[in-house]
Amino acid sequence: MTTTFGRIAYEALDVCNGVNMATIQAAVARTGLSAGARVADIGTGNAGVAIRMSQAFGLDVAAIEFDPVMAELAAERIAAAGMEVDLVVGSAAQVLEGIEPLDLIVALGTTNLTGEGRPTPEAGFAFLKRRIRPGGWLLWGDLVWLAEPPAPLRQVVEATNQYTDDMGWVAAAATAGLVPEWREISSQPVFDAYASDAVGAARRWLEAHPDAAEAETMRFHADRMQAVFEYGHGLIGFGLYLFRAPG
Repeated sequence: MTTTFGRIAYEALDVCNGVNMATIQAAVARTGLSAGARVADIGTGNAGVAIRMSQAFGLDVAAIEFDPVMAELAAERIAAAGMEVDLVVGSAAQVLEGIEPLDLIVALGTTNLTGEGRPTPEAGFAFLKRRIRPGGWLLWGDLVWLAEPPAPLRQVVEATNQYTDDMGWVAAAATAGLVPEWREISSQPVFDAYASDAVGAARRWLEAHPDAAEAETMRFHADRMQAVFEYGHGLIGFGLYLFRAPG
């Protein structure tokens, strides 16, 4: 097993983001999609969401993951669940370009969505809309600014992705031609538990492997995540949004 912070932290979680699995499942149920509908879970992480969509709804799920270490964890989870989830290792941009438009795309905390670095929210939604069939769905989840952050916090948090506030996400989707159907901001306890569980898993690994070659890097990422979420407490949240493509 290759050891990274993400591998250790997200192995301990049901969902690799600050939202409950039950909330995600309820959102997918709102689509009314039938068994066999074609779905892509991009940035699948530990594949927990992809597995649940296959289990609960009988959806035909492609789990897309760019990070080969996380893909290793996803493959283990899929095999253990005994589900027919198609794991694809590659960038979401390239994979989605090569397949027919989908009934549903799930994108939760996806990094470098378009393959062009840090796309604006509008560009990210426009990219996804072109890959959803008319009348199809997008379940989008990402960090939300609950209040205007100090400039240093924004700079650190947005090192890989650009974020906005709740209405900013809705407005960006509307600009891309997506219709908002439902949304929910995770409660503070749910969001806090995500960071706490991820960092806690890394700390436990460090206690068990203090002399490992990866220990310094593991400690750096654990310290960084803890510091960001403590400094940003009450300023950063997680929003889950269900949008529909017209048609």
